[in-house]
Amino acid sequence: MMAKNKEPRPPSYAVSVVGLSGTEKDKGNCGVGKSCLCNRFVRSKADEYYPEHTSVLSTIDFGGRVVNNDHFLYWGDVTQSGEDGIECRIHVIEQTEFIDDQTFLPHRSTNLQPYIKRAAASKLQSAEKLMYICTDQLGLEQDFEQKQMPEGKLNIDGFLLCIDVSQGCNRKFDDQLKFVNNLYIQLSKSKKPIIIAATKCDECVDHYLREVQAFASNKKNLVVVETSARFNVNVETCFTALVQMMDKTRGKPKIIPYLDAYKTQRQLVVTATDKFEKLVQTVRDYHATWKTVSNKLKNHPDYEEYINLEGTKKAKNTFSKHIEQLKQEHIRKRKEEYINALPRALNTLLSNLDEIELLSWSEALKVMEKRPDFQSCFVVLEKTPWDETDHIDKVNDRRIPFDLLSTLEAEKVYQNHVQHLISEKRRVEMKEKFKKTLEKIQFISPGQPWEEVICFVVEDEAFKYITDADSKEVYGRHQREIVEKAKEEFQEMLFEHSELFYDLDLNATPSTDKMSEIHAVLSEEPRYKALQKLAPDRESLLLKHIGFVYHPTKETCLSGQNCMDIKVEELLANSLLQLDHGRSNFYHDSANIDKINLFILGKDGLAQELANEIRTQSTDDEYALDGKIYELDLRPVDAKSPYLLTQLWTSAFKPHGCFCVFNSIESLTFIGECIAKIRAEASQIRRDKYMANLSFTLILANQRDSVSKNLPILRHQGQQLANKLQCPFVDVPAGTYPRKFNEAQIKQALRGVLEAVKHNFDVVSPVPTIKDLSEADLRIVMCAMCGDPFSVDLILSPFLDSHSCSAAQAGHNNSLMLDKIIGEKRRRIQITILSYHSSIGVRKDELVHGYILVYSAKRKASMGMLRAFLSEVQDTIPVQLVAVTDSQADFFENEAIKELMTEGEHIATEITAKFTALYSLSQYHRQTEVFTLFFSDVLEKKNMIESSYMSDSTRESTHTSEDVFPRSPRGGSLDYNYPDSEDDAEGPPPYSPIGDDVRLLPAPSDRSKYRLDLEGNEYPIHSTPVNCHDHERNHKVPPPIKPKPLVPRTNVKKLDPNLLKTIEAGIGKNPRKQPSRVPAVPPEDTDQSDNYAEPIDTIYKHKGFADDIYAVPEDSQNRIIKVRNSIVINTQGEEENGFSDRVSKSHGERRPSKYKYKSKTLFSKAKSYYRRTHSDASDDEAFTTSKTKRKGRHRGSEEDPLLSPVETWKGGIDNPAITSDQELDDKKMKKKPHKVKEDKKPKKKTKTFNPPIRRNWESNYFGMPLQDLVTPEKPIPLFVEKCVQFIEDTGLCTEGLYRVSGNKTDQDNIQKQFDQDHNISLESMGVTVNAVAGALKAFFADLPDPLVPYSLHQELLETSKIMDKTERLHELKEIVKKFHPVNYDVFRYIITHLNRVSQQYKTNFMTADNLSICFWPTLMRPDFENREFLSTTKIHQSVIETFIQQCQFFFYNGEIVEAPNPVACQPPPSNPVQMVEPMVPLQLPPPLQPQLIQAQLPADPLGII
Repeated sequence: MMAKNKEPRPPSYAVSVVGLSGTEKDKGNCGVGKSCLCNRFVRSKADEYYPEHTSVLSTIDFGGRVVNNDHFLYWGDVTQSGEDGIECRIHVIEQTEFIDDQTFLPHRSTNLQPYIKRAAASKLQSAEKLMYICTDQLGLEQDFEQKQMPEGKLNIDGFLLCIDVSQGCNRKFDDQLKFVNNLYIQLSKSKKPIIIAATKCDECVDHYLREVQAFASNKKNLVVVETSARFNVNVETCFTALVQMMDKTRGKPKIIPYLDAYKTQRQLVVTATDKFEKLVQTVRDYHATWKTVSNKLKNHPDYEEYINLEGTKKAKNTFSKHIEQLKQEHIRKRKEEYINALPRALNTLLSNLDEIELLSWSEALKVMEKRPDFQSCFVVLEKTPWDETDHIDKVNDRRIPFDLLSTLEAEKVYQNHVQHLISEKRRVEMKEKFKKTLEKIQFISPGQPWEEVICFVVEDEAFKYITDADSKEVYGRHQREIVEKAKEEFQEMLFEHSELFYDLDLNATPSTDKMSEIHAVLSEEPRYKALQKLAPDRESLLLKHIGFVYHPTKETCLSGQNCMDIKVEELLANSLLQLDHGRSNFYHDSANIDKINLFILGKDGLAQELANEIRTQSTDDEYALDGKIYELDLRPVDAKSPYLLTQLWTSAFKPHGCFCVFNSIESLTFIGECIAKIRAEASQIRRDKYMANLSFTLILANQRDSVSKNLPILRHQGQQLANKLQCPFVDVPAGTYPRKFNEAQIKQALRGVLEAVKHNFDVVSPVPTIKDLSEADLRIVMCAMCGDPFSVDLILSPFLDSHSCSAAQAGHNNSLMLDKIIGEKRRRIQITILSYHSSIGVRKDELVHGYILVYSAKRKASMGMLRAFLSEVQDTIPVQLVAVTDSQADFFENEAIKELMTEGEHIATEITAKFTALYSLSQYHRQTEVFTLFFSDVLEKKNMIESSYMSDSTRESTHTSEDVFPRSPRGGSLDYNYPDSEDDAEGPPPYSPIGDDVRLLPAPSDRSKYRLDLEGNEYPIHSTPVNCHDHERNHKVPPPIKPKPLVPRTNVKKLDPNLLKTIEAGIGKNPRKQPSRVPAVPPEDTDQSDNYAEPIDTIYKHKGFADDIYAVPEDSQNRIIKVRNSIVINTQGEEENGFSDRVSKSHGERRPSKYKYKSKTLFSKAKSYYRRTHSDASDDEAFTTSKTKRKGRHRGSEEDPLLSPVETWKGGIDNPAITSDQELDDKKMKKKPHKVKEDKKPKKKTKTFNPPIRRNWESNYFGMPLQDLVTPEKPIPLFVEKCVQFIEDTGLCTEGLYRVSGNKTDQDNIQKQFDQDHNISLESMGVTVNAVAGALKAFFADLPDPLVPYSLHQELLETSKIMDKTERLHELKEIVKKFHPVNYDVFRYIITHLNRVSQQYKTNFMTADNLSICFWPTLMRPDFENREFLSTTKIHQSVIETFIQQCQFFFYNGEIVEAPNPVACQPPPSNPVQMVEPMVPLQLPPPLQPQLIQAQLPADPLGII
């Protein structure tokens, strides 16, 4: 049973390989290849194949267990699988003949038969015979695999007859063939299968092979297999064919000719080689070793296959070649890197063309070696060449090996470098030449395309030389320069026209009219026109400037880091910190001084002589003076010493004073120069603030020779220098003394030092407490413009260089404190240094006792900003103007500087202000004394200023308590640091506005016409119109007239009798008995004189104010109202004009005006803007404006009457229409009633209102009639459709939709892009929803006719008065049907859209009411100049609101919706006059709100006041 279960053993066959053998004589000096054939078959792997097998053995080897004294070798066995899968084992025996290495005869063995008979034996026996592997195995059997021949015997089953077909070594092929023939005869006797193996076919001789084939063909069933053991071709085939002959059951193998088999085998090798090489190429580090790589690859099939076919040796060789390639590639790359880096190194070391242009490469190398940067670019190696050293592995060392420079490649790089420098020099020269050519072409403007310029430069030599890219680059650089310059000049121009911008309404975007006005003024400027081709950039700069006006902060300052506020804070933070630190440790400790540190300055040994004299008079450096002992520390220094400044003031030695000794004119001059250097050094670097206050004492040394000649001159010159330096002068005492210095001189000088120290200690008090800092006697604001061409250090030097300067309280980073004696007392002055844009907020909100207004005499913009700021300053506040330039010579050498300095001085003269100049090159003008007179003036007017400020504050509180009219946007805004509108009322100019021959102001010499303030100061009495409050009610002020200078008149006429009658009537009233009610506007059907009677009755003084500047009026219910204590009281003389003295006594205190009314320069400058912007109006428009009383398209500012074209009939005493011509007055009085009656008649005729064009470009779409933009297929304009679609898709819930204004530039860009391409996608433009909404509104605003036709406005208004809601809505629905079909479709579309917007009111906060406020002016195009229209504005708005709310009812036959806002549903009152109160607080969209507020209101019919 066990035997049955055992698997059958595979059949086993023994094959004997035979062939020519014997001595060298028999077979030649090499065998026929039997051993190689056996080796390749049994051990086919390349590593196990040995091409050399010897038959010459020693006796010992022959007797070893491998040979075992036999002439045959046992090669082992091979298990082979046939095509049918049946395995068999083949034992291989090689029959040979071993030769004794001593006798070179065959060894004697147990079988003494000749080889032919021995080889044909079918049975072999040899006990314990070991398998043969290679020749090296003999004698070392234990080091190789030991395998015995099975059972020591084998039966041969077939023979493999080997015939060498190669060119034999000393062997004839015929002899071999004879031997084979005999051998074959002997083998055939055994009846065993025989196959001929033609060996060494890789070296085959063709006719030998043919003879073998012929030999085989003569024999029966004899097969020839062409083999090559070296290339492993057909080796296995010959053994397989023999086995098949032994076992007929096996498939007969196909015998392939050698060449075909060789090709197949080589293809296997090539494939395996390719795979192996790819495997090897994965190794990228040329430092890798074969051992490491082979271990990693040993299990890879491609690796194993190649090893089997080609062997490890070849594999290693292939790997070594790859590694060498990697290394050479690395060296090549490194060399390439070095060669590529060489130009940079040459540029670093040899960049000067003039130096190397004529040098050879070897000479240049020597020059390079001497360069200090040589080591950073090159490395000199100890071993060369560099590619055989380890430097190739230092990849982080980018330095170039110096020996590489000896190559031809390096020399070629050097030659190219020189040529490049030459060509680059030429190229740069030509580019600069071309740049200068462009600069000479005057017509090149900013933004001009290159294509427009190229035709003018094609013949230019430089243009022809440089490339197109270079020419475009140069032109681009030129364009950037001129564009940047043009933008800077444009920005400077905007600052120069600062008066244009200060009246902007900060609660709304600038109106179209205001922007048109700005453009009208600026368009006359060449700097405006210079950016004509860059209109969007120009508009952006303008809007950016306006944005800065809206938000004037350090962060938004257009000067960036040059903002004055930033620079001031930085300077004060550093300077005041050092100042306070120095104060606490020097003069404070000098109160009880026991030690005096003296610095002695002299020339030619004089300092040392004086020091020796003082020591002579001292005892152990102690000096007795006035009964007290002082320790002296003397430091004599020669004036010529280069270390003068460093020795003067050290941490260990701080002098209390400096003795400056001289004995000649030369030494005196030298001493003066040294003192100037010391003071300049102390002032500039501010190492210690008290360095500048170091006391100097000039001491004249006695002259032993020529006393009578030189001494008087020296005394005179010394005294002059002392006066100039403001220091003591110690003269030589009278009498004759043998020594140069006298004891009296020394004591006098020491007393001077002690007095100076005591004075400094008295002036410089200890660091004040927080309480002290907050108690400033005067608050002064110094204003300077950002970007002015002077250092902040210069304008602050009068304060910081003072020893009385200290830091302000915490939180005031831009303030400092001064302690100065003004009058008889010490005063604490807080100086706040601000930019003009920051000062605007301070001008009204905070108490300021005086302004120091600084401007650069080199910059017109600085003066423009000063004028704009000064114009709005109350004329009760003292002003000091400071012009800054380099030196006094500028005034005479530079006309522009002279003009600006003259203008500043002229303005100061006109407003009675102080004027001074600061010179950057002068130290004298930096002293605090420059402002002493100004501080004194401020102190004198302090009480008056504070009373004025308190009165203003009281009136402001009055404003807030009354809700009759909305407050000024400026006054009501807490978000900006802008001032209020100066209580919405302007003071009059100080010159006479009545006529050239009538004076209301006293001449400067008329002291009797001046009034004393609380301080006893004299000031002229100024006038204010009685009805000024009326204009305040209407947010208007009387238009000023051309300023008249304050000059005395010789022929002064009497005042107009009507005017006198008016004034006297007003004065004669009892202010306590009359009702305190003032009409908002004087009725037109009343007499002119009535305008001046009633207001006086309302004036009532508080008990607490005995003689104050202002009197705050109250009405009969003690309710504060807005009427001011302003009355016409200007007098030329009591006798002359018939005024009584009581007028001056009762009402002589004038109400503060503004400086723009006091200065002809300021007034005329501001007025010129108005004239310029209105000079382009047509004659008809001008006529209409003059005839229509209540027109005024631009509201301007509540502060600025110069920009508000208001009526002339309201002027009162400031009205230029009032003259001394009685006849003219009578004519005017007669005409007035007729005009009033006409005005009161309701105007039935609707006037077409044409808004100003807001676009600055030509368009074939926007501004076109609606009918031209639609078709029956597309009844909605494409632009409207795109905007609505965009808004509803992306921004329906945007907060403040249609209320918040979008960026105007974006709005314009949207329309411009649509103009160019109607298919533009708004989403791709990246614009905001608000910008699209603004563009949509602008579309309707630009239509020639409003969407709601003017012809239906009256019907809509009449229908709105119907009380019944249902009836009213049906009537409105019928009116809408009367719209033109095109208007109807668009109106329905836009109202439907607004209805959808209102449905999202919870998120966008835009109810139907809010939307109607924003949209009704755009849809209905109202005429804001029409007085009658103003009473119906709420009705217009309610109509649009109703359309939005009832959209479904009007257009889609829906039901009537209950309105959430009851106001919209209630019909307005029939009386238009009753609409005044709800109309005023109406909030309109920003562009239109100023016009509505500007419009004139009727007289106060409601009795509000």
